[in-house]
Amino acid sequence: MGRLALPFLAQRGHLLLWSPVCLGLGIGCYFSLLSEPTGGQISVAVAAAFAALILARLAGEMAGPLFLALALVLCGGALGWLRTAMVAAPVLEFRYYGPVEGRIIDIDRSQSDAVRLTLDQVRLGDMAPARLPARVRVSLHGDQRWVAPEPGLQVMLTANLSPPPGPVEPGGYDFRRQAWFDRIGAVGYTRTPVFALAPADEGHAGLALFRARVALSAAIRERLAGQPGAFAAALLTGDRSAVSQGTLDNLRASNLAHLLAISGLHMGLLTGTIFAAIRAALALLPWIALRFDTRKAAAVVALVAGAGYLGLSGGNIATERAFIMVAVMLGAVLIGRRAISLRAVALAAMIVLVRRPEALLSPGFQMSFAATTALVAVFGAVREAGGFGARWPAVLKGAAALVISSSVAGAATAPFAAAHFNRIADYGLIANLASVPVMGLWVMPWALVAGVLAPLGLSWLPLNIMGWGCAWILGVAAWVAGLEGAVTHVVGPGPWVLPLLALGALWLVLWRGGGRWLGLAGVAASLWLWTQAERPVLLVSDRGGLVGVMGPDGRALSKDRGESFTAEVWLENDGDGATQVQAAARMGAADAGVLRFEVAGLPVTHVSGRGAAAKASGLCAEGLLIVSVEPKPAAQGACDLWSPARMRRTGALAVMEDGRLVTAAEVAGRRPWSP
Repeated sequence: MGRLALPFLAQRGHLLLWSPVCLGLGIGCYFSLLSEPTGGQISVAVAAAFAALILARLAGEMAGPLFLALALVLCGGALGWLRTAMVAAPVLEFRYYGPVEGRIIDIDRSQSDAVRLTLDQVRLGDMAPARLPARVRVSLHGDQRWVAPEPGLQVMLTANLSPPPGPVEPGGYDFRRQAWFDRIGAVGYTRTPVFALAPADEGHAGLALFRARVALSAAIRERLAGQPGAFAAALLTGDRSAVSQGTLDNLRASNLAHLLAISGLHMGLLTGTIFAAIRAALALLPWIALRFDTRKAAAVVALVAGAGYLGLSGGNIATERAFIMVAVMLGAVLIGRRAISLRAVALAAMIVLVRRPEALLSPGFQMSFAATTALVAVFGAVREAGGFGARWPAVLKGAAALVISSSVAGAATAPFAAAHFNRIADYGLIANLASVPVMGLWVMPWALVAGVLAPLGLSWLPLNIMGWGCAWILGVAAWVAGLEGAVTHVVGPGPWVLPLLALGALWLVLWRGGGRWLGLAGVAASLWLWTQAERPVLLVSDRGGLVGVMGPDGRALSKDRGESFTAEVWLENDGDGATQVQAAARMGAADAGVLRFEVAGLPVTHVSGRGAAAKASGLCAEGLLIVSVEPKPAAQGACDLWSPARMRRTGALAVMEDGRLVTAAEVAGRRPWSP
């Protein structure tokens, strides 16, 4: 027993590092449930957690941490349930067309590059207040010259609204869950003009920081024209509304899109630059430098600046996560502890998960903490080994550190990026080596100078100098994105791949002793499972208007336009870089709107287009009959009919290679966001 206990006893002093892992396991289990736990079940879980805490105190050194881990897992599940209940708000239950009134609280762009407004204080015709969504999101199309959107503006429009859409395929990303936690109860679009009901000044309550952010973004773009100005505004304020779709595509293809998200890199550069500048300035004053700890004074100023940056940038989850991590590290400086350590990373992760349990499922959380954990672990190991290049010149040491950090961060985040976005930027390391130093040594310092000179009306000069760096980064992105083979498309992994990969990697980093190498088995197993990912041989959209059949050349789509988002996601999850037009060319020609084919031994008939209702009535033979409208008269026969009425209940449909039929509703279960 003594020898068996040694590996566990070796973890003493490092148990804090496992706390966010256990909490995250509980949160992950909660979100993976097929039905919502009742209040009674959660009460039992909380009571069990308290009992486990008591047992942890009474048990020995070996068993105590196991009971503590169990308590954290149970608390994680309870936190997920509590957060879900706290953000609950009405969700539109049907398609709505009519008048919409509300106050603008956010402005961004949709995937189709249309301006998109998020409204609160919503009114929908004569709908009862108890049924009104807390927020709606509307994309603006057509001529919108009548109003200039700004925070706090009360607007009126006529819109098509619907409940937030479910997954475009079974097991796919569920936007309804994100909308639930954003308290968005309806989404839609308008093609008619938007009109102002009341000036923005009358609806500015609670939007002061947002209004300041929009005003600052406009001022930056006014002084720095074109895409460099839009890029600079996104870096400093989080406002991406002026960044073109072409620029976004280049940044994604070159693995530089992370520069647009105000996250750990930006917050670290800002607070680090301020920390170094304040400390250097105080060092020039001997009376202060000899009597006070200048590190603590610099940490306080940097912390205040970081908090201001958090508020000004909109306070989204990525920025909040970055600020918490920086605050923990600067707090360590204030109490005389090592600022950069795995304990600081673990504490930051705990704070984020307690505040927003749903963040665990987001790509930003996973990639941010993967990169940070890997960097701290690698540079900690280098430090313990005595460092590297003791006799190297400072420039050479800096270059080596840059290459190592870019390589480590890229390797740590690559699996998560590939899983969420189905692509690998093959030349991302080159792009980051050419851009990140410019970001840190040129763009952010000149941004700080612009902030200092802004009250004097002289910000135009440093902003223009900053723009040279922004133009360089965008140029690198365009060049790398244009290289042959810049992007490799990757098939979407199964549901167990990322959890197993993350646990294996964390075990490798956090476990003390030779047993840490068991983590490699988890990583290897997850990658093997990824290679075995099964894609459906047939996919049907939740409206029945689009089908995709897997063939020898990839998925063939039933139409080359319409339901483009669904088509794009299907192809991305297949690891297929084809466009919808190219994928539609793989499908044989329809016979007057009727497609017939066979998958997994099942005859399939798909009917769409003009006159589909009448045609479908006479085609109910053996096999699947998929129609985009309800058959009239009702279809009679031996077919398995999949019509809009049925698919409103089931969501998207998939047929697997063994002939199994799987619906999105089966996989999603019955949760508050997927009733």
